[in-house]
Amino acid sequence: MVEEARKLTEHANVRERIDVVLRIMGTRFGGRHGKGRPLVDALEDVAQESLLHGDIAFARRFQRFAGYASGELFLETVENYYDDEARQRSEKYMRRMAAMGAERAVAALDVLCDQNPEATAADARALFQGIAQSTDYLGIGPGEGGIQLSTKYLRRLQEYGHMELVLRNLPRPASAEAARLMSDVLADADAGLLAQLLELKARQAGLAALRAAVDNPGSSESTLHACLKNQEWIFGGAYVAELARRQYTPDTILDIPLLRGDGSLHVVELKRANIEKLVIRPHGHLMLGAPAHQAVSQAQNYLRVMDENRHTILTQYGVDTRRASATVVIGHPQYASGSVTSQEIAETLRTYNTHTARIEVITYKTLIDSAARMLALSSAAQDPEPNEEPAV
Repeated sequence: MVEEARKLTEHANVRERIDVVLRIMGTRFGGRHGKGRPLVDALEDVAQESLLHGDIAFARRFQRFAGYASGELFLETVENYYDDEARQRSEKYMRRMAAMGAERAVAALDVLCDQNPEATAADARALFQGIAQSTDYLGIGPGEGGIQLSTKYLRRLQEYGHMELVLRNLPRPASAEAARLMSDVLADADAGLLAQLLELKARQAGLAALRAAVDNPGSSESTLHACLKNQEWIFGGAYVAELARRQYTPDTILDIPLLRGDGSLHVVELKRANIEKLVIRPHGHLMLGAPAHQAVSQAQNYLRVMDENRHTILTQYGVDTRRASATVVIGHPQYASGSVTSQEIAETLRTYNTHTARIEVITYKTLIDSAARMLALSSAAQDPEPNEEPAV
């Protein structure tokens, strides 16, 4: 798949980085087979170089390759995206499984009718409900005359779990007429509009997951980071994409590196949402607490290091880090102590941010509220006949 992808780009710099991947894999230039962290880094470098050339789809392709190389994605998942033959084999397999399930359903109904000629649709429904519930108690067994499955078939069982999740989320028309109408609508639908609607649905789900994590007082920074990974839209329209590489110098690992439209770097530093002393009132006046000041100092050090290594980073990775900017996301008013209101926290942060040039501090509430407003506007844009004006 990497070799086939190489044929799809016209950018020499991207091809050069793909050649590094192939060299590590041992499929080109007589190299020996390699994997692990060097391969993941090389794949991410291809993704980043593609982002710099504005080829988002090609970057996503190599981000998925890196996900497989790092063990985050199954090979079958990547093949379904970029290997037509593998996808056709998988679809054929799924069709066979669906046909087998339908045949087993018919056999079960035959048994029911033989045993109870007066059986009704309600009896058939109860039968299949019982079958569905009983599957939770089925197992392969530890051995002792049972079946030992290879890794290949264990992976198949995991795929069945993915299939179940997909089937659970399929739309269920209320009637045959509704099913026919849905089919007609999809047949005439504009592919671009459908893609926009799917993207909107994915963004809504991502924002809901972030909101749930923030509302959980025990959520760690890594949990919040997972919710925000590849969700650069949440931070506003000024950013093209999230960069694949998070480390540009030996002593700095960035939480979320974003690429601006002009090719410069923007750093997002994430802290916990559950911060009690986000804003304090030591002498009658409100000011940021120690956790926020520590986070800002950390961001300042990152920007200083980026400035000092600007030439090296620009040469090696093509990212301009000179005068990079940063956003610190920390805290939420619901966790603040000291009888400080949400409005007071917002005003305190606004005052602080007016005195800083390159670093902005915001709360998760501000981030979520802003993203929610963006989604509301997007939803209104997709509605050809809105019933009311969007809320200001």
